[in-house]
Amino acid sequence: MGLRDFFRKYKNRNEIPPCSTINEKSQISQQKQTPKSRYIKSINLNSRVPENISEKYRQFPFPTRRNAITDEYEVSEESLGIGINGKVLTCWQRATKRKCALKIIKDSDKARREIILHKKACEGCVYIVQILDIYENIFGENRCLLLVMECMDGGELFNRIRNRHDRPYTEREAANVILMIAKAVAHLHHMDMAHRDLKPENLLFTTNAEDALLKLTDFGFAKEGNNEQRPLNTPCYTPYYVAPEILSHDKYDKACDIWSMGVIMYILLCGYPPFFSINGGTISAGMKTKIRAGEYQFPKDEWKNVSEEAKTVIRKMLTVDPATRVTIDWILRCPWLVGTVPETPIDIHSMFDSENYEQMQIEIAAANHAQRRADADDDAHIDLLTPDKSRIAQRAAKRQRQSATENAIPPLSQIDERE
Repeated sequence: MGLRDFFRKYKNRNEIPPCSTINEKSQISQQKQTPKSRYIKSINLNSRVPENISEKYRQFPFPTRRNAITDEYEVSEESLGIGINGKVLTCWQRATKRKCALKIIKDSDKARREIILHKKACEGCVYIVQILDIYENIFGENRCLLLVMECMDGGELFNRIRNRHDRPYTEREAANVILMIAKAVAHLHHMDMAHRDLKPENLLFTTNAEDALLKLTDFGFAKEGNNEQRPLNTPCYTPYYVAPEILSHDKYDKACDIWSMGVIMYILLCGYPPFFSINGGTISAGMKTKIRAGEYQFPKDEWKNVSEEAKTVIRKMLTVDPATRVTIDWILRCPWLVGTVPETPIDIHSMFDSENYEQMQIEIAAANHAQRRADADDDAHIDLLTPDKSRIAQRAAKRQRQSATENAIPPLSQIDERE
């Protein structure tokens, strides 16, 4: 199967199947509705909470709407992305014509926890995607939660970097990005909340303007620590960004977010991740070994223009022992962020190579499908995707052979896996 065919197949697996009905109040404007909106109907104000919802989540700590979302919003077929617990669509607020993002999630404890924590987190922090409305509706035959959020027209972090053509990408710009991420994470950590899924796909720009804000979204893995030491134990993670303590099946805490920030910062400064599988697809034993050991390098070709201060910050974030890993408050005060960061252009050519980048995206998507999870009972619903052997790793191996022959720079141990 060719790369393009594989990518299309992956995309098709994420399509939402058609559902069945519509509420009576919306039938007047049925012809104007998009197909998905015809399957949404209201929930009776006096209807009881489903039996499968635990006592902890039976009552929302804020008001929700039970009328059909189509009363106030026009729902589109346009997909903005896939979250952990649901697909994100475009919608428009009828009264203001404002474009918004709509996430439809099947009602469950997990979905309610996501919405409660996201709602709590976005209050008082401009670096977290804002929630505008929450509906309890019927979608098809399922009771669902419909989360209306501000629309992030600037798109995902890496896509914004890749789409620039006017000037070089600089270390100072990377520092500005990390600062906005750090401010979002600091807000969560000061609330004793771990996000647990920090990655570029969950970091979105408000607009395409140069001064656009970068905001954090998708709280499907988020959890509060309740002021306990190492309160987390569920292996919730996305490969490539997972902290070693999670792979070791130890109890852990919000320090896992700092490790993920270190991986993101590494990619921002060179264009590829510090750890990934040579076989492509799922996270391999060799990749896990290198993450647990914190085994990565700064190859000279890509890192020669990056400051030592930036490398120091990465080293401190990618510290294997979470007890000695730096905190978010240290990051906010570190010289690299509070000082004058050089405007030196940095080499991220790997991110601009469309074939290389698309292959990496497919491998990450495949690994996400196979590995990331919020509950054990989700495993039965995971689609296992198996891409061809990693082209990225093949290119890295070729470069290593050339380096060995020329007795030049050392090999990329973070890519070369000899298990």
